[in-house]
Amino acid sequence: MGLLIDDNRPIFMQIAERIENDIIEEGLLEESQVPSTNQFAVFYQINPATAAKGVNLLVDQGILYKKRGIGMFVAAGARAILMEKRKEQFYEQYVVTMMREADKLGITSEQLTDMIRRGAKE
Repeated sequence: MGLLIDDNRPIFMQIAERIENDIIEEGLLEESQVPSTNQFAVFYQINPATAAKGVNLLVDQGILYKKRGIGMFVAAGARAILMEKRKEQFYEQYVVTMMREADKLGITSEQLTDMIRRGAKE
């Protein structure tokens, strides 16, 4: 886990994204237990209620589930769900934005493809 550094986004969202990243990168495997909200609170020096809000966001999305009296766990299929979500975000944030800018600059799709290939080689 790294420190939370983005002051522009709510802390609970940063907690949720940190957990998502750990699942995507397979630092947290499906059916494995995630740290408790108190552990997140101590590690990040935040209020446990704030940490719980981030965890509960993922529960609401079906990424985590609670085993009563034991803790929170990564749901089966969570990584696939997150990968699809992130791919869609990637498309919206980068591809759509890139296509709009390319259109403004008169860059053809062939030129854009060449640029992407060139970037992949570097």
